[in-house]
Amino acid sequence: MGTSDRDYTRERAATPSLPPVTKWLIILNVGIFFVDLFLTKQGQEWGPIKHAGAFAIQSAIFEGRIWEFLTFQFIHDNLGHVAFNCVGLFFFGPWMERWWGFRRFLLFYLLCGAAGAAFFSLLVFTHILPDSFQTGLVGASAGIYGILIGVAVIAPNLRVALLFPPIEMSIRTLAMVVLAIALGSILLSLGGNEGGEAGHLGGAILGFLLVKFPVLLGKGGATRLRSVKRPSPGPAPAWSAKLRPRTVIDLEASTEIDRILDKISQHGFQSLTDEERDLLREASENHPS
Repeated sequence: MGTSDRDYTRERAATPSLPPVTKWLIILNVGIFFVDLFLTKQGQEWGPIKHAGAFAIQSAIFEGRIWEFLTFQFIHDNLGHVAFNCVGLFFFGPWMERWWGFRRFLLFYLLCGAAGAAFFSLLVFTHILPDSFQTGLVGASAGIYGILIGVAVIAPNLRVALLFPPIEMSIRTLAMVVLAIALGSILLSLGGNEGGEAGHLGGAILGFLLVKFPVLLGKGGATRLRSVKRPSPGPAPAWSAKLRPRTVIDLEASTEIDRILDKISQHGFQSLTDEERDLLREASENHPS
C-alpha cells in the first residue's frame, strides 16, 4: 500500500459525539431563537429577547450595557441564520473543544464573539464603516469564525466537503476564502452586510491569535500538540491526555501518548484509531480543565 492510500493522508472531517459545551451552545442558540419567535407579536420586527440582547454601539458602549458583547451571540435574525451557525458549531466546535478543554473552549468562543462586536465598533469609530451607532448586531458567527480559523491553524490539511457549492477543499483554503469574502464585502461595500462581515473578521482575528498563542488563555506550550513529563521525585503523577497545546501525562504512559499526540500533530485527529480516540476522550472527560 502506497503512502497516498493510507487513511491518515486523506484527512477528513467527521462527526463524533458532541462534547458538552458545543452541544449546549447549539441547544441554547436554537432554543433562544424559537422562544423569541414565539414571544414576538404579529407586526413586530424584533422579539423581546432580540430587542433586549442585540449589540448596538449606542447602548453597549455609550449607555453602559456592556453585557450586549455577550448576549448578542445567542440571538439570531431568522431560521436560516441560526441553522447555518449551528451547522458550523456542529462540525468544527468539537475540534476546538477537545483541543482547549471545555472550560477554555467556552471562554475562547465567547471572547471571539465579543471581539466581533469590538471590531465592528472599531471600524465604525474609524469611519471605515458608516456611523451606525443604532445598528443591531446579532448572531454567533463571530465566535464560529474564530473556531473555523482555529481549526485551520491546528489541522490545516483537514478536508471539508461543502454542501453548496458541492466541492471539497482543505479547511485552510476554506478559511482563506471566507476571510477574503468578509474583507471584500467591507472594503467594496458588497452584500449589504458590512457590519456582520466586520464581526466575522474580528472573531477570526482573535481566534487566530488565541490558538497561535494559547498562553493568552493560560495554556502553556506551542500550537502543535506535544506532551511533556512533569518532574517529580515522588510517585508518578495522575495523567491527562487531551487535545491541547501541552499535556501532562503519567510517566508509564508517556511513550504511547507521545506517539498519539505526534500523530495528531502531523496528520490530524481523524488519523487516530478508535482505541486512540477512546484513550484521549476518557482522559479529557476525567480532567476537563
